[in-house]
Amino acid sequence: MKKKEYAYLLARLPLGMSFFGHGLIRLTKLDAFSHGMVGQFSKSLLPAVIVLGFGYVLPFLEFIAGLLLLLGWFTRFAIVLGVAIMLTLILGSSLIEQWNAVFTQLVYGAYLAVLFYFSDCNGISVDGYAGLFKKNLSR
Repeated sequence: MKKKEYAYLLARLPLGMSFFGHGLIRLTKLDAFSHGMVGQFSKSLLPAVIVLGFGYVLPFLEFIAGLLLLLGWFTRFAIVLGVAIMLTLILGSSLIEQWNAVFTQLVYGAYLAVLFYFSDCNGISVDGYAGLFKKNLSR
């Protein structure tokens, strides 16, 4: 394996673990998390029903994005899913004026963009091994 593939793996894993951990812990307390979000957004423009629904969906999306990034499986899809998550979180954080959270979410977005840009280095992954398997079958 090349250094750039190891570097990509070492960049992909922490971000994957972050998404995975966020989703996992929130899934264990899904009702409390979702209703807590409704409380946070009670003075925002968003209707409570939308916030509650998003609160129930977000942990599953984070968990799935994290698991896919950890495995390196459907990596580009996972990255795009991560960016979609960040976009919704940035909007929500902006609506309740949590500017520190917006900054953190922008960093996540930039990190995901870099991973997407260098995704051809994703050799140490399920995607990478599937590609090797396909190449060997076509010989």
